[in-house]
Amino acid sequence: MALLHSVTTCLSLPVHYVICELGFEKKDIYDINNILSENGEVCWEAITEHVCYLESDQTVDYIKSIRSLGPVCESVNLHFKSLTKEQFVIQYALWFHWTNCTELFLEVFDVLQYTQTTEVALGLMKLTSCLERALGDVYLLIGKDCPFLLRDLLASEQLAVVFGQAVMNVLRVFIGSPYGLNLRNVLWHGFASPQEIPAKYCAMLLFLTAGLGQLLQTYLLQTKYTLVHRPYVIFVSLEELDVFPGKYLNHETLSIAEELVKLSSFVLKTMLPFWMAALTAFKQSRYADCVILLLPQLEVGLRLLFTTTNKCPNRLLTAESSAFYTTFDEMLAKHLDNEEINQLPAVLEEPAMASEFLWDFLNHQEGPRIRDHLSHGEINLKAFPREVANQIVAFAITLLCRFSDEDMLAFKEHVVIKPLMNCASCYRSRFHPISRLKKQVLKCMKSIHLWPELPTVPEEHVQAIKGLEGNAEASTLILMISEIISQLQQYMPQNCYTSVDPINSVLTERLLVELCDTHICTLYSPRPVLEILAVLRKISAQCHQVSERVIASAELRYKQWMNKTLRSRQRHNYLRMLNSIKFLSPVLRLILVLITLELVNIHLVCKKNPFDYQQYIKFLKSVLQYTENLVTYASPDKNKWDETMELTNKALIKIRKISDRKLMLMQLTT
Repeated sequence: MALLHSVTTCLSLPVHYVICELGFEKKDIYDINNILSENGEVCWEAITEHVCYLESDQTVDYIKSIRSLGPVCESVNLHFKSLTKEQFVIQYALWFHWTNCTELFLEVFDVLQYTQTTEVALGLMKLTSCLERALGDVYLLIGKDCPFLLRDLLASEQLAVVFGQAVMNVLRVFIGSPYGLNLRNVLWHGFASPQEIPAKYCAMLLFLTAGLGQLLQTYLLQTKYTLVHRPYVIFVSLEELDVFPGKYLNHETLSIAEELVKLSSFVLKTMLPFWMAALTAFKQSRYADCVILLLPQLEVGLRLLFTTTNKCPNRLLTAESSAFYTTFDEMLAKHLDNEEINQLPAVLEEPAMASEFLWDFLNHQEGPRIRDHLSHGEINLKAFPREVANQIVAFAITLLCRFSDEDMLAFKEHVVIKPLMNCASCYRSRFHPISRLKKQVLKCMKSIHLWPELPTVPEEHVQAIKGLEGNAEASTLILMISEIISQLQQYMPQNCYTSVDPINSVLTERLLVELCDTHICTLYSPRPVLEILAVLRKISAQCHQVSERVIASAELRYKQWMNKTLRSRQRHNYLRMLNSIKFLSPVLRLILVLITLELVNIHLVCKKNPFDYQQYIKFLKSVLQYTENLVTYASPDKNKWDETMELTNKALIKIRKISDRKLMLMQLTT
């Protein structure tokens, strides 16, 4: 499709004026000695006097403040350029320790010496994210639950107590307020091109960070508090993120990517330096830098698509402070703010390729949430894993290919690009609650599948214990389970069911694998779907806990039995447990089958009227209560195995009743 080729900036006229012109209007030459004492201390009063306030309500007048601070920023920038690296380290390094990122701030000084625009923008993105994290640590000295948004953090009473309100107002002129320069947001959301970010603002934030370190030291000495840094977020289960195998990103692939960047209509020409810098960073094994540079470019490329397909070209630009930016969150939503259908997924051709990938890697709570963690300074940049960078780079390459001209077919079919395109087209969500539930179910089934292998005492030992009853009751429960499964068999794949042995373990496992392999739409899940999913996941988790407790107890008790270290009562209890396993295994498998059949039909919940929906969720919560009770009864300190029989009987009666009333989702298909 044809995209906009005439775009020269993504900053609206007012925002462009504020960032690129306003701070240059005053031509005064400001003496650095006014704000820097002989012993190297930042003179905050001399800086705060440049912040202007509205007469009406005494809030910050951002326009006048930026204009007044412009020459101060220029003076700081020239001051840093006059220093050698050794002089800078001696004078300032100590004051960056409070950020827990001293090395990063020293690197920003290096960048300022050469004023390479792309590197300045990258340095500013890293600086602001690490500064936000450090300010959050300071907030937690006296506050709880650190605000998620930078603007709320900077406006907090807690930071005003530590640093003073006037100091916080200075910071808000540069970051955190949509009425100010808002440097962090315009960069992290991909609105600013490299040449639109004045280096002097980066220098000023570096200077202010050192000044904050000096103020904090005074506060800590007065209060005797100790600043504690929160641990970094660490990406776990990296194998789950392995969509595009790393072997596909070789030197040849990256060389082709560099050509694609120059030709693809997905890339705004003004943003080209960011793309090239990202690929260079990847080749240099600077994986955090690569992803920090790429994420905003993916956002601006998709925003270009979004605004073109939804015929709202004005949304390509930064919004005014009274409106909101068009960011990933809105671009991935089902509806626009005027309630019309968002056309972007249709243009992406295969929503799985882009929308599901982006939701997985950026938004879903159980996903890696790469952008959030990076932009809020929650990740150790030096230890950023290549495996994660692989995914973002490869995904970016597929978008470059997908939105390229027809005469670039040779690129798409290239031997090193085609495997990436194939991986993308096969992508299915991994971190949506639907996908997580599938994984839970299969993991639980594997656990239950281990039960027949558990060591057990000979059956005659069980029969020999006087007062041990329940075989007949267990058989009755198993019969009830078979009847329920027989009722549900019409909703199952026929190759996974046998009327001779309805609860056969192998067939149950095959059934669950086949059902979990069914593609279920994960995009735009309405609230009722998410509510039901939450309950189903809790049920599955409890079933798994029961299974793990049974396995642990069975292995321990058998060992104690063989060593003859069990007292009489413990022996009875152990044998009761073995008796209970006979029906607990089938009932847990029945519940897993129910969960999975309901999952496959999850979107039908939206067809239920309010009364039926409430009855249905009430039923699911009763099954959850049953599984929670099983967990309690199966715990080592309870061992209430006889009680599980009565509990199970009541639960099966409820399940049969709901099945008879045809209230289950699977029954809405017929």
